Amino acid sequence: MTVSSASRPAASSFPRITLVALVAFAAITPMALLVAPALAAQLATEIGIGPSQIGTYFFVENGAFSAASLLSLFWLGRLNVRVVGLIALAVFILGNLATPMMLPGYKSLLLMRAVTGFGGGTLMVLSMISAQDAENPERVFGYWVVGQLVAGAIGLALLPHLFATYGLSSFYILLGVIALLLSPLYRGFLAPAASEGPKSTSATSGRFIILGVLAVLAILAFYVAIGGVWTFASMAATQAGIEGASVGTILAIASLFGIAGSMLAAFLGGRSARRAMLLLGYAILVASIVAVATLHGSAAYVVAICAFKFAWTFVLPFIIAEAASRDPSGRLVASTTLIIGTGLSLGPLFAGNLLEAAWSLGAVFLAAAICGAVSFACLVVSPRPKGVS
Repeated sequence: MTVSSASRPAASSFPRITLVALVAFAAITPMALLVAPALAAQLATEIGIGPSQIGTYFFVENGAFSAASLLSLFWLGRLNVRVVGLIALAVFILGNLATPMMLPGYKSLLLMRAVTGFGGGTLMVLSMISAQDAENPERVFGYWVVGQLVAGAIGLALLPHLFATYGLSSFYILLGVIALLLSPLYRGFLAPAASEGPKSTSATSGRFIILGVLAVLAILAFYVAIGGVWTFASMAATQAGIEGASVGTILAIASLFGIAGSMLAAFLGGRSARRAMLLLGYAILVASIVAVATLHGSAAYVVAICAFKFAWTFVLPFIIAEAASRDPSGRLVASTTLIIGTGLSLGPLFAGNLLEAAWSLGAVFLAAAICGAVSFACLVVSPRPKGVS
């Protein structure tokens, strides 16, 4: 017998606690990626690991984060989402608080981050499926991204000072405490409406399979590009002649441009054709990555990295809303977390290994730009669901 899920209200009365919950948990669970430049630098400094090991660290944490989506395909529609949320919260909180005990060991650190990432990935799944039945998903996913960027901007600005005083452990302890304080918001998690009733026969159609596969490929390529560029953004800054604390300041400013991008997406959601917004966002994204790879000097770097962050967060809500429109049961959106995590894991891993294989940073970033173009192509050539502009 199916266990009753949390009730789903009409889209026009989207609960405020649900909006707050999905924004809050989507902000803290991928924090390692959001502050990847600062975290990568501290990992190298404090425990003495190289680019490939840094890439492996993010591969393991984000890989476990994405693996949570596989389990969600089993419990979605069968278990109460709030019970699942409580369990995931416990894993995420305890994993972060226990991580400092693993330092400075590298292998034990990877194991603990894998466990913690699995809990965080489950919380991300719950955030995404809670949002998909909103009346205006682009707007809700826009706020979803805003929360991540506010957290990332604060993190990039504060972590260098926190690391200088308290070391690497302080990041994990702070993350666990914040999650503990936010834990009452689990009551905002909602199950997709379509998962509570009979399954649609269209979900098994060839058309759905084509839509789903192309959406998956688009999101995977997008996050491979994003993960590779953002993880090594501080290295690109150093090559552009920017040193020391200025790097963190510039990346924090870039995150503010990211906030502007997601807020603009939230404003335009439902007001503009989704495909036109996808074209605009991808065009800026690819151009900015090419600029980081080919232009020289600190001024060019600042402009390019700010444009990159703006485009990343502007186009993302439209990508996720596009995926949500292709499967009302919520399973494709739940799987999207798997693909996001896979892309975020593969991006740093590929980039780190290519750098150790004597690729220049510019060549690695040009490869990322190609991934961005492939992502857009997958969405453009796909057949359109009915009613989507």
